[in-house]
Amino acid sequence: MSASRDSSAASPDADLRVGATWSGAPYPVLVVDRRGDLVRLNDAARVLLPHAAGGDRLHERVPSWLSDAHQRIGDGYRGTATGPPTGRINGRLFEAHPTTSGGGDVVWWLVDDTDRHLAETALSHAQSRSEILAETSSALLSTLNVPRCMELTASMAAEHLAEAAVLVAPPQGRRHALTHARRGGPVTQSVRQVDVSGVPGLAEALQGFPPVPARWINPDDIPDWVIPEGFAGPVGSVIVTPLPGHGVPAGALIVLRSSTEQAFTEGEEVFARLFAARAGAALSAARLYSEQATITATLMRDLLPPVLRHVHGIEYAGSYRAAKDHERVGGDFYDVHPGADPSQEAFVVLGDVAGKGLDAAVLTGKIRNTLHALLPLADDHQRVLTLLNGALLSSHHARFATLVLASVRRRGGRAQIRLTSAGHLPPLIVRADGTVEEVPTQGSLVGALPTVAASTVEAVLEPGETCLLYTDGITEARGGPLGDELFGEHRLQRALAGCAGMPAEAVVERVQMLAAQWLGAGRHDDMAAVAISVPRTGPPPVANGHAGGSNSRRNT
Repeated sequence: MSASRDSSAASPDADLRVGATWSGAPYPVLVVDRRGDLVRLNDAARVLLPHAAGGDRLHERVPSWLSDAHQRIGDGYRGTATGPPTGRINGRLFEAHPTTSGGGDVVWWLVDDTDRHLAETALSHAQSRSEILAETSSALLSTLNVPRCMELTASMAAEHLAEAAVLVAPPQGRRHALTHARRGGPVTQSVRQVDVSGVPGLAEALQGFPPVPARWINPDDIPDWVIPEGFAGPVGSVIVTPLPGHGVPAGALIVLRSSTEQAFTEGEEVFARLFAARAGAALSAARLYSEQATITATLMRDLLPPVLRHVHGIEYAGSYRAAKDHERVGGDFYDVHPGADPSQEAFVVLGDVAGKGLDAAVLTGKIRNTLHALLPLADDHQRVLTLLNGALLSSHHARFATLVLASVRRRGGRAQIRLTSAGHLPPLIVRADGTVEEVPTQGSLVGALPTVAASTVEAVLEPGETCLLYTDGITEARGGPLGDELFGEHRLQRALAGCAGMPAEAVVERVQMLAAQWLGAGRHDDMAAVAISVPRTGPPPVANGHAGGSNSRRNT
């Protein structure tokens, strides 16, 4: 086939091979002989290759990927499972599909694959970014620690968005918490006084305003405090975007690329804002949790049982276990208010509010505060209970409480105690010889009826003797071998018989330990106990281990 052969001199055989309508086909079609000469081009091929004509050498008119593919077919190559040859012609991506004829000519059908490739690339980018956003949400929402959340945000931004990132937290006075991250480098955190107005758009971003487009930001205007240590080269492109929070901004994110990297595209700016939205929500949640935890801890300090100690020669010890092990407060409570000097009585109160959990704890806090306000009247138990009852009734609470009050004064080596029960279990006294006595005081509930009836009993504790105040969570602990039997008052008294002469702290620890062992893994109510003991000063008397009897004097 001569070099002068062109499209106007095409043979009838070629027309028969390609088909009568091939010239109007929507795809570019090239007919190439076995020597690599162009035989014929259709209309679409002439548009794609305006300088090509029949008789031209193929490798002179088309990119090497197509001429090499034709050469391989001439050498007997039949392709692989990877698909047809693919490459670019005039900026467009084409797939080349060959059809060979018996005469050795090859008809190349060029299918424009540009749009499909762009769609697949866009889909791949979208999937990748969706995975990054999902990873971001998962990682950031897995921690409620604010510094850790800031560290993860800056680190992931440097990894997925740019070469470096700086998270600027809302101001704390005149200072900002800064988190710097560099791809492949360490994350550093600091608190500094910086001029946010020196970064275009940063002041607005910290107030939650929409971001300034990256193309409006001159990288030369970025101050040194923004650039992480070890950042390679001058800044080439910058994005500043707010971190939207719950009602108030959670800060701002600055991402940077060096001048050697491609500038941020519009799509990358949109992705950065989506990333910032996820990060801002996580940071806002972490800050809200931190604030609530601080508030809860502050309030909890007033609800938690106090740490008891020696006061004017008398030992006080208390123990508390909430109905649920993950809770710290509940419906049982106790307090010890020591007198200003040994001549004044210490005022002890132990109570049990109906119910359990935080709702009950709120009422215990109110009762404790009310009793604290009534301390000047603590020498008159009946009056204290009457005033407390009126306060509870006026607060419209549907809950009620049981209480036991004790006024304690040291007299020589003894302790004089006045005990008053308001619907509560009677206190128990452990004598030095192991005898356990039940103090016969009784009364009505507080916060349930218009009036409170109560009786006061006086008792004396000798050295080595203890008075135990406790709640029904201990005696009603259900467990044992079959898991359905109450611990009961009898077992409690028998356990106390072995506590003769023990310090107050050891007594309450033993009571709680035995109740816990009886419970096993079973459910239980709040349990609280307070021990009032006179330290032993001499050798212990011989214990008879008897639980029962009464030496208390009643004073109504």
